[in-house]
Amino acid sequence: MVADFQYIGIDISKLRLDVHIHPMNKRFSIDNDRSGLRQLITKLKCMTIKSVGLEATGGYERLAADTLVAAGFTVYYLHPSQVRDFARSMKARAKTDAIDAAIIARYVEMAADILIPHEPDEARDCLAELNAYRRMLIAERNSHKSLLDTTGGAVVRRLIQKRLKDIAAEIRILEHEIKVHVAEDPRLAEPFARLMSLPGVGPVLAATLLSDLPELGHIGAKRIASLVGLAPHARQSGQTDRGGRCGGGRKSIRDVLYMATLSAIKAKMPHLEPFYRRLSQAGKPFKKVMVAVMRKFLTIINAIIRDKTEFRSKPA
Repeated sequence: MVADFQYIGIDISKLRLDVHIHPMNKRFSIDNDRSGLRQLITKLKCMTIKSVGLEATGGYERLAADTLVAAGFTVYYLHPSQVRDFARSMKARAKTDAIDAAIIARYVEMAADILIPHEPDEARDCLAELNAYRRMLIAERNSHKSLLDTTGGAVVRRLIQKRLKDIAAEIRILEHEIKVHVAEDPRLAEPFARLMSLPGVGPVLAATLLSDLPELGHIGAKRIASLVGLAPHARQSGQTDRGGRCGGGRKSIRDVLYMATLSAIKAKMPHLEPFYRRLSQAGKPFKKVMVAVMRKFLTIINAIIRDKTEFRSKPA
């Protein structure tokens, strides 16, 4: 007997979509373009689809996700680590596009209650592209600076120095474009202004949160901390308790949040600096202290965006 609802898993590559229909156990492939997506939607419209899962693949999934949402389907973005962890739990060691699509479909069925549906947002996508390219330039700049320290040849040093000047100019252009882009869209400008009101939050962190963490303000403190990789997960069995450990999460956010947290502590933000000092004086390792303070900072940020309130300089 065919189940009442079907779950769709799609593994995405540059040129192809591998589609799996669960629990019907049917699979097929189509081109990753508008023509192929029209064929896919025609097929899916004949079924009772509960939801569609797509694995994030650096942008190749965007056309499919936005097109499927526009066609009326509930679509979830999945991080690759979520898919692989679920595959390991299902003892699926082999990895092919078809297997990945099947794993995605089964994961969406099991985890739909903790996933957040994708909502197309052209302004956010544009901001994400600007931020992503800025991060790439920062990484390239750091790499070239390290190379310059160990390079003695005049020609290579001259080329590196020229490239560093070009990178600096491109970063300035990007930062200006980010500022203009945010100011032109009220849906970005309003939360951006709220974020900038917090000590330690600068334009880089504010833009990163808005582009890379769309869940901000829509889910609770524990889940938002877990998404960023700041939630310690329990490791207890029987009488053995090794304490919680953080893992995974969105590194792009965590890296920027780390520097912002240091700035907030140096600025003696009343919500964070006493907390940091208390943990440090209790003898906690610096790394654990910073993770705890970053999580508290993220909780404050999440609450301000959720409640659309202004930052209070003194803790309640």
